Amino acid sequence: MNARFFDLKKEKQDRMINAALKVFALQGYRHASTDDIVREAGISKGLLFHYFSSKLGAYTFVYDYSVRYMKLELSAVDRAETDLFELFRQVQAARVRALCGYPYMQQFLNRSLSEDVKEALFAVEQMRQSLSDTYESLYSRVDTSGLPEGVEGGKLLTMLEMTVSGLMTERFFDASFQPEMLYREICGYIDMVQMLVER
Repeated sequence: MNARFFDLKKEKQDRMINAALKVFALQGYRHASTDDIVREAGISKGLLFHYFSSKLGAYTFVYDYSVRYMKLELSAVDRAETDLFELFRQVQAARVRALCGYPYMQQFLNRSLSEDVKEALFAVEQMRQSLSDTYESLYSRVDTSGLPEGVEGGKLLTMLEMTVSGLMTERFFDASFQPEMLYREICGYIDMVQMLVER
């Protein structure tokens, strides 16, 4: 990546980042094309290759950017919180804050988990582990002692994550998508599960 990318106006940087995030999120690395990215960003192909020498360069950059940005948002999560549901709410709030500036960021990160192109997987392996470690650190303090017998904290978190991922995917195809509305909907599901578990 050409470091002069950061000399561009923030609006232009974000337009290029958001275009790449959208194309990679919707099409995956294998099927994404630089033609689609430049069309979405409203720039020339020469300009894209000036800053990112290849499709892999663009993918690696937006992955690295997404992980750093998401970790920054997650740093606002209360590190002393031990309640599974409250911690999960705070994590979702951090993700939604990221979506306000970069609507496809979480979808891109989710899609990257199922990538099967070796060069793409290898290029982001270190950053992928870094984000995974951040989530693991956040959830490692969860106190599951108050959960009813037979309810496993890990499985409960997985169920909530899959619910949120499904909601997010569904809402992205709605032209009226708004991050704040998505967060309220997510909280509704969290509240419902919490009520059922704590009965």
